[in-house]
Amino acid sequence: MATAVETLGKLERRITISFPLTEVRAEVEKRLKVQAKSAKAPGFRPGKVPMKMVAAQYGYQIETEVLNDKVGRAFNDAANENELRVAGYPRIEPKNDAPEGQLTFDATFEVYPEVVIGDLSTVEIETVKADVSDAEIDKTIEILRKQRVHFHTKGEAGEHGDGGAPIAANGDKVTVDFVGSIDGVEFPGGKADDYAFVLGEGRMLPEFEAATLGLKVGEAKTFDLAFPEDYHGKDVAGKTAQFTITLKQLEWAHLPEVDAEFAKSLGVADGDLAKMREDIKVNLEREVTGRVKARNKEAVMDALVKTASLDVPQSLIAQDSERLAEMTRQDMAQRGMNVKDVPFPQELFADKAERRVRLGLILSQLVNENKLQALPEQVKAQVEDFAQSYEDPREVLKYYYSDRRRLAEVEALVLEENVVNFVLGLSKTTSKAVAFDELMGSNAQA
Repeated sequence: MATAVETLGKLERRITISFPLTEVRAEVEKRLKVQAKSAKAPGFRPGKVPMKMVAAQYGYQIETEVLNDKVGRAFNDAANENELRVAGYPRIEPKNDAPEGQLTFDATFEVYPEVVIGDLSTVEIETVKADVSDAEIDKTIEILRKQRVHFHTKGEAGEHGDGGAPIAANGDKVTVDFVGSIDGVEFPGGKADDYAFVLGEGRMLPEFEAATLGLKVGEAKTFDLAFPEDYHGKDVAGKTAQFTITLKQLEWAHLPEVDAEFAKSLGVADGDLAKMREDIKVNLEREVTGRVKARNKEAVMDALVKTASLDVPQSLIAQDSERLAEMTRQDMAQRGMNVKDVPFPQELFADKAERRVRLGLILSQLVNENKLQALPEQVKAQVEDFAQSYEDPREVLKYYYSDRRRLAEVEALVLEENVVNFVLGLSKTTSKAVAFDELMGSNAQA
């Protein structure tokens, strides 16, 4: 039995649930008898354990299950009877002033809000566009060359016509021995032999690279290095160390020529350079299209957040904050970080969770009002588009269509695109061209 719904706030509600104690006891006894048929205990055959022992062993667990089942059913019945859309999970608390022979609980919960979306025809949205030119293709080829760099020992004395031995310069690969000390005492991690790095890539602290520049093989140099206050090594952060570095090997970078062999290394079987450039252009255009869509989607989502009015259930924010915290924990663990004792306060994720929940409610309203659900043919087209960048598109199709959860992710993407197109079709949009480098450096996410 449930009482009437009490309104505690804009979204918060409370229902009082009550039922006879005799109902609970009867159900507990019924389940204990079922449990007794398979119960085991030392000295007794299965199913022959005395009921007192069965009750002692399983009584608390079964009573808890019965209460959870009865309260859950009563709450769901009351919510359905009152046509309530419950957001999140109810908070169930027993009442101490229950009438004799009755068990009474208060179920406090939130309901989904009314979502009011403003006049989208008055909304102004700036979209972006970008093109792929020969310059971008040339830059990409240079990046691909650098990814395939190999090193040769830098020439002997006099090779460069200056009569001197070669010296370390930016772009060179150096192999060094080094040892560091603070106040004359070596510190852990401050010493290494045959340590290799490429000058100019920024892997080492600036003072370290500056000291290496200009050295000849066999030369040593001593210098001071001030560790930043936020340096990852806490024992040396903010301190100044003295290092001695010895250059043992010096190699210069050799970039592959842009020729047929280079094209073949990129998957162009016949080594045709024109086909290689076309393949690169197609891949860049696919990437640009994705980035443009992401930027424009973000602009649409920002506009929807501004134009829609609703109260966001705190219970849903808490759930999403917890989900984001766990995702962050798993991501850091997969990166090899020890997160066992690292706290992940949900408050850190509250703002992001609030936006995600707010957008989810707005999108749901738009989709239902305007029938923007993802159609099967749209989902198939999206999967086929994904598959185009893989060697065997059929395997990609199989990957998605063999797992309902994977397909649901694609459906969510299509649904969002339907919403974006719908909103852009109604709103006042202006288009701005952005530079390729600016677009590729962005990381728009809704």
